[in-house]
Amino acid sequence: MSMTIGLAGKPNAGKSTFFKAATLADVEIANYPFTTINANHGVTYVRVECPCKEKEKRCGKCVDGVRLVPIDIIDVAGLVPDACKGRGLGNTFLDELRQAQAIIHVVDASGGTDAEGNPVDIGDHDPLEDVAFLNREITMWLYGILERNWAKLARKIQAEGLKLEVVIAEQLAGAGIRESHVSAALIETGLSRLDHVKWSEEDMIRLCDTMREISKPLLLAANKADIASRENLDRLKDLDRIVVPVSAAAELALKSAAKNGLIKYSPGDRKFEVLDGDLTKAQKKGLEAIYKVIERLGSTGVQECINRTVFELLDLIVVYPVEDEGKWSDKSGNMLPDAYLMKRGSTCHDLAYQIHTDIGDRFLYAVDARTRLRLGEKHELKNGDVIKIVSTAK
Repeated sequence: MSMTIGLAGKPNAGKSTFFKAATLADVEIANYPFTTINANHGVTYVRVECPCKEKEKRCGKCVDGVRLVPIDIIDVAGLVPDACKGRGLGNTFLDELRQAQAIIHVVDASGGTDAEGNPVDIGDHDPLEDVAFLNREITMWLYGILERNWAKLARKIQAEGLKLEVVIAEQLAGAGIRESHVSAALIETGLSRLDHVKWSEEDMIRLCDTMREISKPLLLAANKADIASRENLDRLKDLDRIVVPVSAAAELALKSAAKNGLIKYSPGDRKFEVLDGDLTKAQKKGLEAIYKVIERLGSTGVQECINRTVFELLDLIVVYPVEDEGKWSDKSGNMLPDAYLMKRGSTCHDLAYQIHTDIGDRFLYAVDARTRLRLGEKHELKNGDVIKIVSTAK
């Protein structure tokens, strides 16, 4: 499936560093607000264990059994309070988030930047305030879109007997809201469909807040965790969120060192191996400092953020379609050529359509390449399945 993770947060929290560490893209990083003027689009990867480890032959698509499956990631400009009213760089960059199925909120856990993103002494700012402000900005952005024509729409729904969920979804389609999101939010808030004309401003904001939670699930990247106080990290972890301590700067340094052949490192590893014995004194000192960070945090946290967003927040699985169930290959003999991210609960027929519309339309059955058992169209796929689709499509 095509999917995009959005990186959001206030200026100077480390989003661009996180983005560069996740993608190794060439982006500007500086210690002042609004470094990112135009949203950065890139490709990052989720890390999974490759099924080829079960075979004698390696697939050639993984390194030491670690397979990296590509996904899109977008780094929007830093948001400041009242961005939804056009403050700072305003709604332009909230609009960029419409593409995202989930959001990684990069928070300066050290408290070293104020609400506007200006540098202050470490610990002077409460990072929990940043969490609350971003949620409110996105909620009020949705509310602003919905409220714009609501009086007219509410009367039209009542007069013409239109379906409430459909009308709201159409109004918010540009923000990535679907009918299913609206239906779930209406159930969760308990707002009466019959009394929609009487909804108060508070009711509508509550609805938008719930739709935000459902349509844009959010993970907190507690960045600068290497210089953050234990108290700040603990308070962030106490929130009802997935919270990952992160040092984006450490990950970027490791990726750059690996790219230059100085170390052996795979994204998400809990250690690295020095390959170049002729490191400068500064390089050795830098790697020693990073080693201590990893030892304390468990990893740099960047890869954990991406993996947990995909597999926990979005509840996706990885499936490997093949044409030869014996060799786990395509017709050309390429072993495990593709890895598809799919929603948990997807069926063999869903996979067929994911591969190609014609294959889905002319689906006959599937084969589990591990067991060689024939599977029906409604068979639910599991994470790591290797599947052959049989159809009459040419």
